[in-house]
Amino acid sequence: MSIETKNISALKGGEFLIKDSDPQSVFIPEDITEEQKLMTDSAREFVEKEIWPKLNDIDHQVEGLTVRLLEKAGELGLLGAAIPEQYGGLGENFNTNTFLSMELGASHSFGVSFAAHTGIGTLPILYYGTDAQKEKYLPKLASGELKAAYCLTEPTSGSDALSAKTTAKLSVDGNHYVLNGQKMWITNGGFADILITFAQVDGDKFTCFIVDTKSEGFTRGKEEDKMGIKGSSTRALFLDNVKVPKENILGEIGKGHYIAFNVLNVGRFKLCAMTTGGAKKFLTVAVNYANERKQFGKTIASFGAIKYKLAEMAIRIFVSETATLRTSGLINDKVKELLSNGSEYNSAMISAAEEYAIESAMLKVFGSEMLDYVVDETVQVFGGYGFSEEYPAARAYRDSRINRIFEGTNEINRLLTVDMIVKRSMKGRLDLMGPAMAIQKDLMSVPSFGKKSDGLLANELEAIRNAKKAILMIAGSAVQKFMMKLADEQEIIMNITDMLIEVYSSESAILRTIKLSAMKDEKSVSPFVDMTQVYVSDSLERISLYGKHAIAAFAEGDEMKMLLLGLKRYTKFDPVNTTKLRRNIAERLIEANKYCF
Repeated sequence: MSIETKNISALKGGEFLIKDSDPQSVFIPEDITEEQKLMTDSAREFVEKEIWPKLNDIDHQVEGLTVRLLEKAGELGLLGAAIPEQYGGLGENFNTNTFLSMELGASHSFGVSFAAHTGIGTLPILYYGTDAQKEKYLPKLASGELKAAYCLTEPTSGSDALSAKTTAKLSVDGNHYVLNGQKMWITNGGFADILITFAQVDGDKFTCFIVDTKSEGFTRGKEEDKMGIKGSSTRALFLDNVKVPKENILGEIGKGHYIAFNVLNVGRFKLCAMTTGGAKKFLTVAVNYANERKQFGKTIASFGAIKYKLAEMAIRIFVSETATLRTSGLINDKVKELLSNGSEYNSAMISAAEEYAIESAMLKVFGSEMLDYVVDETVQVFGGYGFSEEYPAARAYRDSRINRIFEGTNEINRLLTVDMIVKRSMKGRLDLMGPAMAIQKDLMSVPSFGKKSDGLLANELEAIRNAKKAILMIAGSAVQKFMMKLADEQEIIMNITDMLIEVYSSESAILRTIKLSAMKDEKSVSPFVDMTQVYVSDSLERISLYGKHAIAAFAEGDEMKMLLLGLKRYTKFDPVNTTKLRRNIAERLIEANKYCF
């Protein structure tokens, strides 16, 4: 099989599995504009001066503090960055908003309040609201005069959101709906002015409403005592015969699931952006401490075991940032394409986010697990002090854990990834059949032992192309084996998704580094080469392991032998001195005394 190698400016969602990308077409962090730098500097200054000095007060939920900080963010334009100028926002593009999300990712609990307001609390109105709804709510959401929350989860409906029990019945006079039910785990629940709320009309029509919290019959539960993100308001909310005007229906009756799922596509992407920004901050905290702490007459930063930790943290952050900005660029370009073809702004944003829902689901998993690794190792670098609430590592550790549950659990997102790919293939949106069939011929052919490719990271790029073949081989065999019952084989699906995540993240790192080589001198690019080589080498080992687990779960006898031989062939890669490369990376971090890539 030969994966298509045309230069493609923008692949469709999921096409990374069967096509190559032109490095020069990929959006990378270094493509940031001067205007975007100014905005990110402003956001960073806000976090450093307004948030970090108040972290303890935020965690203790000092009365009105988070509300005032949200209003301050509104004054700076941070709440309205994604809202068009006609509705009081800044009208910034998707890439700019990605950079801003990264900066706010270091703001602990406040970042949760911020994201809930600007994302799932505001975007449903921006994307699905009528002109009247947009004019009424968006300017006040952009300024911070109104604060928003998103009410989907209920006591009996979490991942299975469509099983919600909250009801909405049309009044006798036909002027309003009467809502009854309970929502739980609602971020910003303690102070939100409006709620994006989902209820069943006539018992079976899942519908979205804008609910005013001043409505009679609306009450709030007590603050939840959470493991982490203690500064974010999280409450149960109760709707007891709450009257909601008909004009507050958001979207169409019975189509609330489109709002819920499409807004979550953006939420998953932004969560990865925020976890990446948070990880940068916490690695800097870890490096600072390693450079100060002395044991056995030397700073602990000089020890190989600590260097390994610092380097591996940096590598995973680098890859997460790279994959995030690659996807951001794809979404941004898709929005521009749709707008140029006459689409309305809201439909362009919805369509672009849906197009790359596969990548966003993968990023959500990768970013949340990357941050968990970084904060865990930060605690370890701090040693005993890392377990003390007097030092920053403990809060980072507690606050990180929720990200694997937010925006759909990582298990759900792993299952969704393969489900979306299979469905797109069945609908003809992704041409997987041809490449998958070609694998069979490729497996029967004699492996090529010709001259290796030339050029920067050529071996790594070829290795990832082969890894894509391994995924197609295993996924194709699993589909043939189980057909429509594949959805019941969740362990296999999650192994395949983990392979997909490794391929997408590795390829993103390679593409960024190749593009950088045309922008910078060899010395400047060398740390990126080092990080990419280490990551790809380790990634191929993980891909091989996930593949073995998947194959052993459904194949046996000669079929298993053939698939394992194919997997070995497609994940073969010469060993790399990762110890030396990690030391190089760590030395740069230690010298800079911060995350510096």
